Amino acid sequence: MSLEIHDLHKSFDGQVALERITLTVGSSEFVCLLGPSGCGKTTLLRIVAGLLSADAGSITLDGRNLAALPARERGFGIVFQAYSLFAHMTVADNVGYGLRIRHTPAAQVRQRTAELLDMVSLADYGLRYPAQLSGGQQQRVAIARALAVNPALLLLDEPLSALDARVRADLRHELREVQRRLGIPTIMVTHDQEEALAMADRIVCMHGGRIAQSGTPRELYLRPSTQFVANFMGQSNLLTPEQAAQLPSSSLPAELPASSARLCIRPERLQLSANTQGLGRVLDATFLGSIQRVQVRWRGMDLLAETSSTQTLAPGDAVDVSCCAEDGVWVHT
Repeated sequence: MSLEIHDLHKSFDGQVALERITLTVGSSEFVCLLGPSGCGKTTLLRIVAGLLSADAGSITLDGRNLAALPARERGFGIVFQAYSLFAHMTVADNVGYGLRIRHTPAAQVRQRTAELLDMVSLADYGLRYPAQLSGGQQQRVAIARALAVNPALLLLDEPLSALDARVRADLRHELREVQRRLGIPTIMVTHDQEEALAMADRIVCMHGGRIAQSGTPRELYLRPSTQFVANFMGQSNLLTPEQAAQLPSSSLPAELPASSARLCIRPERLQLSANTQGLGRVLDATFLGSIQRVQVRWRGMDLLAETSSTQTLAPGDAVDVSCCAEDGVWVHT
């Protein structure tokens, strides 16, 4: 089952929110819409869900036109950032709600509810109420409720952003495992690039209502096509052609790219070694557990490096910097 979005356009009061979006979500594929606030990712998700109408373009699911179908008839599961659980219902009643309003036999509702609560590690919580659960547990209930009706498509609107870091990391792993097990095509909105890298089969990086780049997490991180994608998909050093020419290289183009181009070198590609005669000078070092992030000035350039935290570096230390043009990729505006 695949979702086809073609030439989708949406404006609000003359301001373009989505500009000619074309996208395919394959069967069982987990796609993350990634981008900053205001880039159009939530607008796109809401149009797919049927909560907003598009000004132009089409959306089809396995060839079926969704334009004329209201949200309740699309058969999609939706999970929002806010848990949106019914406070007066038990956990089990919340999970089974969609089945009951479809007049599913009570025995089937109980069986399906039990299966899903076990799947999201809440088998013993069915008789509790939402107020008796943690935030992570409440979001598990919301996910189970969305899955209960066997949705043709699962839509997730920043479902983990309200949770603390450890719970968020645990739940994204569990959510991905459930999605793989059930094989439901999924679209998730997020502004967290680490979350997108960890969960997505494919990332659609959006900027200004357009798709800036679409590809696997590895492709977007290692081969960004624009300066925006390079910066948004993690930390990066963006060097002008003149700065890039100072790097050791066996493959730097004889004719450098246009002045607007930048050579993107990721911080982990820079090697630092303490040397009192080194040309580099440490400006700052931030301890981040397994790694440290080091700002260094070298040959007139301010660079960002990531090294093992076992390497002791402090502001003012002299260092050698090792990197070459082959470690980077040229990106454009």
